[in-house]
Amino acid sequence: MLASTAGSPLLASDAVEGNVTEFTSPQGVIERCVRIAAIPGGEYSKGDLKDEASYCGIDLYASNVALCPKTWSTSPGMMVYDISGGPYSNDRAEFERNACKEGKSAGRLSEGDLAKFKVTMNAKGTSGTFSASPLLYYHFSRYFDMTVKVPVSVWRTMDVAMHASEVARPGLAISGHNRSARMNHAGWQHLVDAEVNPSSYSPMDDIFTADRKQIYGVLTSSPGHRYGSEINGTRRSGWGKGQNFDFQETPAFLALRRDAPLVEAIDAGLREARKDGQINRDLGPDVPREQMAYWMREISEIVLLDFIFSQQDRVGNIDFTPYYYWIENGKLAHKKAKHHEPGDSSVPAGAMLLRRTNLNDNDAGGRVAYANFAKSTQMLEKLRHFDGKVYARLIALDRDLQNSGPIYQWLASSLGLKEAEVAQVVKNTRLATAILQDSCTAGKLHFDLNPKQFFVSGDVTPEEISCDGT
Repeated sequence: MLASTAGSPLLASDAVEGNVTEFTSPQGVIERCVRIAAIPGGEYSKGDLKDEASYCGIDLYASNVALCPKTWSTSPGMMVYDISGGPYSNDRAEFERNACKEGKSAGRLSEGDLAKFKVTMNAKGTSGTFSASPLLYYHFSRYFDMTVKVPVSVWRTMDVAMHASEVARPGLAISGHNRSARMNHAGWQHLVDAEVNPSSYSPMDDIFTADRKQIYGVLTSSPGHRYGSEINGTRRSGWGKGQNFDFQETPAFLALRRDAPLVEAIDAGLREARKDGQINRDLGPDVPREQMAYWMREISEIVLLDFIFSQQDRVGNIDFTPYYYWIENGKLAHKKAKHHEPGDSSVPAGAMLLRRTNLNDNDAGGRVAYANFAKSTQMLEKLRHFDGKVYARLIALDRDLQNSGPIYQWLASSLGLKEAEVAQVVKNTRLATAILQDSCTAGKLHFDLNPKQFFVSGDVTPEEISCDGT
């Protein structure tokens, strides 16, 4: 595979490094699935590694696998379905002919989705996506050992001719019937044009492998349900800076901005946010402090990642999964909830139903051209609560990137990023570190975002953290 060494320019955006699995398309093209090499210092669970292996075990042309264009939302993509059972059992052609046009409902006609394939698309009239971005979020979230749930992603190529016939052209036709899918339809049009004539899309390396025979992107998944205004904000001020300022008026963000002990900050955040009628309705009548403790930790992590990667499309795209939590033998236990309301007889009667945040939609970061709204609306500067371990790892990350250490070498060689994209991560990490260090030095940063400890004891004693990371 193509690779690069530190200090030399990347040859193309398919210059990725990791564990490679190869497949052969019906046209005889050798496709690759790459489990990107682990980021130095990253903490990966057994579930992470299992998911990576599962994604790279998918044969896109197997009879029990079907491919559908994603014709909802704003960006084009490909849904990979398991059709080993159901009304179209092992009948790939019929599923793709009849079920795909049902849009999101196609999944109900299968045994479930196996993955989502997302490609880069930044042409005129589209929403803006970058396939390296989910890889950045996945691996860096494991470096920071974050609480927010960021999905596993692997790198994958697909025969251009097969993608065009089975996915892109059907995607263009289906999306053309949906007047609300203007950007999605535009994305499919650009992909169809590019797969006929790669030079019609610039830069070609963002979409195609160096030989131009394959399109590439990431395989990932998007579990969870979309939060309302209680986390995503009211969005009344419109796209751009406005809705990002709205985001900062949500209960968790208001609590993060409060220079006060954790319990006081939580209560103040809820009280202030409830003054907005829409947020009050979406919160519901009872939000426990334990929920707020998790939200504060998760939102602080989201802001840090979005700042480092210049994310331009976060607000409105934050999801959750419900879990039951309870104390068992002095320790916190949890179980994924089957429903959104209490009533699971397999958990203790007093178990608390909490929403844990999923950061699924991570495809609008990483590019230099993207608008960094976390930076331009000064989100990091406003934080008064943070986690000590995440802070220490940020200091270490900045030191590594500034000195071309192992993480820098990994960043420059493993993900297919251009030199300017690598430089942006380095620059943003330096700025994020300086901002939080200034708050720490000024005595304005409370290192108390430990939701597990809060659940067990009802409060958190702030950690004593050296501001310079020593």
